[in-house]
Amino acid sequence: MTSIPVGPPAGPSFFEQIGGHDTFVRLVDAFYRGVADDPVLRPMYPEEDLGPARERLTLFLEQYWGGPTTYSEQRGHPRLRMRHNPFRVNPDARDRWLAHMRVAVDELGLPPLQEETLWSYLERAAFAMVNTFEE
Repeated sequence: MTSIPVGPPAGPSFFEQIGGHDTFVRLVDAFYRGVADDPVLRPMYPEEDLGPARERLTLFLEQYWGGPTTYSEQRGHPRLRMRHNPFRVNPDARDRWLAHMRVAVDELGLPPLQEETLWSYLERAAFAMVNTFEE
């Protein structure tokens, strides 16, 4: 009889492969440098300081990619669409989000396969958050 593996796959998680916490902090910091001056995206962040948003995104991405589960412990299930529903996320907002995230991903200098894995997810997530086509 063949046994079926139980639990996470053997080997390092994607979180670990790309450098863990420090890499995600660099990614999110670079992303929010662009958001800070973006006239469409900045108003979507109600806090005067972008620090809380930075922390939430960092924790979410770390958890998604196999890092600590701090995001869920603090905030519950991610429910991304629900959390973004109060904001008008139209194609322009999506494209701006992606443009700032592209700069941030490029700054990491990841190997091609890891870069494509990360970018593919971010792109799918951004398209999934669109909740209106109104300007």
